[in-house]
Amino acid sequence: MDPALFDPLTEGERADALRVLTEDRRLATMAKVARYRVVAVEPLVLKPPHALFGRRVARVVTYDYASDRCVDALVDLDAGVVANLQIHESQPMLGRDEEAQAVAVALADERVKRELGLSDEPLAALHYWSRRDLEISSSRRSAVVLFGQPGARATLVAVVDLVDSQVTEVVPAEQW
Repeated sequence: MDPALFDPLTEGERADALRVLTEDRRLATMAKVARYRVVAVEPLVLKPPHALFGRRVARVVTYDYASDRCVDALVDLDAGVVANLQIHESQPMLGRDEEAQAVAVALADERVKRELGLSDEPLAALHYWSRRDLEISSSRRSAVVLFGQPGARATLVAVVDLVDSQVTEVVPAEQW
């Protein structure tokens, strides 16, 4: 096996993988509407007897906000084709852009601003979906942003709807 298969993807390979994915006819609607976020683009080395053994492959995971679905694809970078495509309703982890978006939305919310202590800051942004059917986060791509002082327990939780970029709930952390 070629050790270069384990190398990180170059920026060019990442761009090629995304281009190949968005040009695939099965994803024409997602690409046209362009309400999706890239969660991950990473190299994937497959073992024999897989048909892609020995080839440079990228795993691309996106979340399509327009249809609330996850797209998980294997892109054969050598051939420039989508070799495997799975579309499902599960939600992948948050991408870095989504984490940053959740923090920015929470920090801009007036309710959050009122509740934050002087030295409180965002501690983490985490993927979230509620088990309570009546909450919007039970069916839409959402995140929670934990606020507090570094090294201490969180003091405030903001639930952010990532589809509409709005805070849907602000709760003291001890009640969360």
